[in-house]
Formats: sequence, structure tokens, C-alpha cells
Amino acid sequence: MIAAIIQARISSTRLPGKVLRPLNGRPLLSWMIERVRAAKNLNEVMLVTSNDPSDDPIADFCEGEKITYSRGSLNDVLDRYYQAAKKFKVDTIVRLTGDCPLIDPKVIDLLIEVYKKGKHDYVANTLQPHSTFPDGQDVEIFSYSNLERAWKESKKPSDREHVTFYFWNNPNIFSIYNYQLKNDWSRYRFSVDYPEDFIIVEKIIKNLYPKNTLFTMEEIITYLCENKDLQKLNAELHNNAGWQSAFENDKKAGF
Repeated sequence: MIAAIIQARISSTRLPGKVLRPLNGRPLLSWMIERVRAAKNLNEVMLVTSNDPSDDPIADFCEGEKITYSRGSLNDVLDRYYQAAKKFKVDTIVRLTGDCPLIDPKVIDLLIEVYKKGKHDYVANTLQPHSTFPDGQDVEIFSYSNLERAWKESKKPSDREHVTFYFWNNPNIFSIYNYQLKNDWSRYRFSVDYPEDFIIVEKIIKNLYPKNTLFTMEEIITYLCENKDLQKLNAELHNNAGWQSAFENDKKAGF
């Protein structure tokens, strides 16, 4: 089974509660789920959140929307993924994060097709500094067996929190492939980490959704090119800002 597993929690440090924040009348996660479910190469879409009481609203959301979900450790997200994949017998994991409401299902399908060729253990479009995709189109794919290996062998707090760091840091163990576009669109940002991001995503949905409910990554970029003032709102914001605290935790743990 090929399953998209979306991680989400309420306690975001930069924009708390963002995953359930109303966006054009619907929770942010609702928009993302709709788009992910449109990917043709997926057998299942599920969500993993934490056992912390603060994440009870996410569980309630999943119940109400009939979304398969699992709950686990708040900080050991790697364990959260492993336990969910084991419980639901997932063979291939498509890792997504819950702050990407504009993920393009065609991007998901494309990377799954690359992965299915069987040449690589880990396929993604996120590897820095060589990512050419806009932030908010992040897709990572790997097998259950390799997830299990990472789960058994990962010791650093950053590896446990960010799930796939162990793959990135061990190219001698895993065959890693970073899919790149012909055009470098990495300067565009339509994930949601800050209030400015939310304003941009809301504008994009209001303008593009009525014309095409599954508007593409290319259509979003065209819209932003036509609305440069909007694009400037989050141009100075940094991607992956949460990584620094994880690396600090590594140092505290003696790594």
C-alpha cells in the first residue's frame, strides 16, 4: 500500500493552531486533504498527530472528516510515523507536512512514479541547497523497511523530530535522489509558517479555486508573478526555521 502520511500538530511555535485555522471558511488541513486525495498513485491518505491534549482538536477533525489517523509522541515524530505505518501496514510512505495546503497532487504522482522505478531508497524534492521546488510542494518517499531501519538506528534528537534527517545524513547507506525541475522556483513560498504566508495562501485560494479546484503549482506561480506585491509579503521569510532548535537539542544531548 502506498499511503500519504501527513504530520500535523497544534503547537506550532511560529503560528500556533495554523493547521486548523479557518481558511476561506474551511480549516487549512481540509484544503490540503482535498488536494492530496486527488493524487492518483496513492492508495490511502492518513494523518499522524500527537497524544498531547492540545492535539485533541486534530483528532476530532479527522473523526469528522473520516480521515484515517494515528496519535503518538509529540517530539519523536519518527516514532509517530513508524507506529502509524506499522499499524496500517503501509509499504510505501509518502511523507507530507500539514503546513502545505497548496500541495499539487500532480507533484505527488510525479515523485511516486520516480520512486516506483526502484532505483532509489529515498526520493524527494526537498533536499537543500538543491531544491528547485517552491516551499509548500514538499514530498518525500521511502519504504517501510527503510523507515524501520531509521527508527531503530536514529539517535540524534533532530533525526527523531524531523523523520528523514537520518536518510539525508547517511548517503552511504541509502540511495538518495532529489528530483529537480528545469526551472528553479525555490524562491516562491506557499507553505504556511507565518501570518504573512497565511495571507498569501488565502489570496491564492480565493482567486484560483473558483476557476479550477485543483489548480496547479504552475498556475500558482503565474498568479504570484502577476501579483508581485503579494509575493513580496513573505519574500524575506526563511524556510525550515524550526531546524535550528533541533540542532541545538543535538548539542545538549552530546552530539
